[in-house]
Parts: sequence; C-alpha cells; structure tokens
Amino acid sequence: MNDNADHLVIEKVLAGDLQAYGELVERYQDFVFTNCIRILKSREEAEEVAQDSFLKAFHSLKSFRGDSKFSTWLYRIAYHKSLDKLKKLNREQHFQVVEEITESDSAGLENGLDCLLREERMALVEEAVKSLPEIDAAIINYYYFDELPVKEIATITALSEDNIKIRLYRGRKQLFSYLKQYINPEISRNNGKAI
Repeated sequence: MNDNADHLVIEKVLAGDLQAYGELVERYQDFVFTNCIRILKSREEAEEVAQDSFLKAFHSLKSFRGDSKFSTWLYRIAYHKSLDKLKKLNREQHFQVVEEITESDSAGLENGLDCLLREERMALVEEAVKSLPEIDAAIINYYYFDELPVKEIATITALSEDNIKIRLYRGRKQLFSYLKQYINPEISRNNGKAI
C-alpha cells in the first residue's frame, strides 16, 4: 500500500475524522490477523489480539512519527501484543532437535518434495512452520510468505538484523528436520531415488 495514502488517512484521523481510521483497519486487518494467528495458533486469541492491536495503534496514533511505514509500525504492535498474549497464557516453547544436514539429504529432500502434490506440500510446510517456536515461526512467515526484507522484520520484532538471519537459518534447519520424516519414506520406497 502507498505510504502517502496511509499518511493522508492518519492526518484525517488526527484532525478529528475518527471514521477515517476504518480505512486503515480495512486495509490491514487481514494481514494483522494472519500474523497474529501464525504466532498464537488460535483463531479466538488471534482475533482478540488483532483487535487490541488496532485499538492500541489508534490510541497511539499521535506518537507515530513516520520513521517507518505505518504498516511496519502496526505489525510491530501486533507482533508484541501476540508475544504478550503468549506470556499471559504461559505457553511453553518446544524446541525440536536439529539434525546435521548433509548435501545428499538436502538433495533428497528437494527430489522428495517434488513427489508430493502441491496442496499436500503446502499443508505440510504450514504444519512444519507451526511446529517452530512462535517467534521463529513469525520470522519465517514474514520472510518467506509475506516477503518482507530482513530490515523490516528487525523493525517489527525489535531484534537485530543479524539475529533475524540466525533465526531464519535455524528455522530452515528445523523445518528440514521436520519435513525429512515425511519425505524420506517416499525416497525409500523408490530404492533411494525420488520419482
């Protein structure tokens, strides 16, 4: 979305046209909700946090300086609200042991994935991402699905760019480890060769 369009709406809201804020909500509600549900993994909790995020953004609109895009500022609010909700729910993060990845394993995974139907593959990848710790899942989603640059993800999460890169690397390794259990049986049934 055009930053100028967002800034025009923000100016209207700050000038007293409170109804104009609905344009921003409508523009970003799907993306905010999607990112909340990716972290919280519960529709009900994600809806609540998304709504709270828009309320906080509305009440804090005067403090928006425009240093970043409005969408980045809003996503950061939603990201931190989601993490706060997780803390409140006392969820434990489960870390999966990451196996060493060899080049042949990597090649086998790529060939094995080609055997799966596209829909099955996407469902499997989504399930794998859900198995990651919430922060890592959010970063993977921001980077690969939402195609946000590392710099913008760093702004949203308040983590350094180097930390984002490390989490992306570890997340990919964990995803490989998760997906390997589903792909290797396909390879084994074909005498070690992908179809």
